[in-house]
Amino acid sequence: MTDKSLHIVFALYPGVTHLDFTGPHQFLQRLPGAKVTVASVEGGEMEADGLTFARLTPFFDIERCDLICVPGGFGTTEAMLDEVFLEQVRRLAGTATWVTSVCTGSLVLAAAGLLRGRRAACHWAWRDQLALFGAIPDASRVARDGNVITGGGVTAGIDFALTVAAEIAGDAYAQGLQLALEYAPAPPFDSGRPELAPAPVRARIEALYGADMPVRLAAAQQAAAKLKETV
Repeated sequence: MTDKSLHIVFALYPGVTHLDFTGPHQFLQRLPGAKVTVASVEGGEMEADGLTFARLTPFFDIERCDLICVPGGFGTTEAMLDEVFLEQVRRLAGTATWVTSVCTGSLVLAAAGLLRGRRAACHWAWRDQLALFGAIPDASRVARDGNVITGGGVTAGIDFALTVAAEIAGDAYAQGLQLALEYAPAPPFDSGRPELAPAPVRARIEALYGADMPVRLAAAQQAAAKLKETV
């Protein structure tokens, strides 16, 4: 366990899924020496799935960080094409010891050029799009490749946070966090992954996501093309 200062930045954008960052935030803010900053391009307030988060810090006020985490959400489609947002993610990632994401936040990291040749996790419905950016899609709940640690969809953010906590403060400390926050998942249904869900349930959710798939795919292709131009 370390007593050094640990500056953690969660990088938000419009349309983010709040559990993607509030789950990890709950765990990571309890790490020794942790200072957690929730940031966005302009700072101020941001709505996320019906909740409004206030007093966000503008990216431009943050010089550096030890860990940056980009959450996912339906707003990923626009975030992949937001050059101001991507530039700030790249800048802070360049100062960080750990570059991380949850859910489709890995698509944002990929669009920022941070996942070339790296294995990365993502929400199952959008995971394959990582390959457009030269990343290697990984179906794991949490994937690690060097200093890049990525979590799968939404609730995987808690497993991700415990993985990060163990890396930074040791297994015993992470286990203590798990106990203190009583993370002992026992879901009433075993349908949290596509291969486990009943076929009708999977078909319904795939249809739901499928309605937005062409737009998200087009944005990913456009972002990937822009990235190639910078190489």
